[in-house]
Amino acid sequence: MEKEKEGAEGVMPYDSRRRKGEQVEEMFDSIAPAYDFMNTAMTFGLHRLWRRTALSALRRRLGKAADSYLEILDIATGTGDVAFHLARLFPEALVVGADISEGMLSVARRKLAEADDEVRCRMKFTQADCLALPFSDSTFEAVTVAYGVRNFQELESGYREMHRVLMPGGVLCVIELSSPRGGLSKALYDIYSRRLIPAVGKMVSGDGRAYSYLPESIAAAPQREAMADVMRRAGFADVSWRSLTFGAVTLYFAVK
Repeated sequence: MEKEKEGAEGVMPYDSRRRKGEQVEEMFDSIAPAYDFMNTAMTFGLHRLWRRTALSALRRRLGKAADSYLEILDIATGTGDVAFHLARLFPEALVVGADISEGMLSVARRKLAEADDEVRCRMKFTQADCLALPFSDSTFEAVTVAYGVRNFQELESGYREMHRVLMPGGVLCVIELSSPRGGLSKALYDIYSRRLIPAVGKMVSGDGRAYSYLPESIAAAPQREAMADVMRRAGFADVSWRSLTFGAVTLYFAVK
């Protein structure tokens, strides 16, 4: 019998009988049609600010390379919002979006079909397991992950795969939801995330369990310095983090 896992790795979307990766794929296939709406509603549109802050910081870290040809991988790309932002922010870049859920990728590909020719020729989406990425070693100058790492079946293994596909000197940028540290903000956050979000999620997407899993996985995942320690164990250097919006989201950066 497989050893019971701790932390977010042990929080399952549906049941304890199947691999987490299989259940995550099923969950995101289920909620794909409602995902963009729920993402905006749950964060009151703040996800756009968080994304802009993180990716602008990534561009600064890449320096002069940001305006030359480079390849960027967006893992857990979902419906592609981060990937499309990367394509706009890095005008010479090839942007690859990878996700385990074909349902989410189908939404991303519909968006890509509606994009202009200049963007379409610099983007592609592929189905992939974050623990076994179908890319060669040292392929990408940058790797991004938004709201995805707490869904990994094996967190440190996922980071090791990202480290593998990054070029030496390449930059990792992670955006992840986190829990406010205390006081009134934490109390209000707990009520909102554990009661309101599951109710609205069930009504909009038809999958209430997916939106109960969300606050459970956030609470169980390593956060801030604990997350930075996992990144260091996976081989990353110069790891740093910054929390935004009273600690509701944390941005992480690291270098290979």
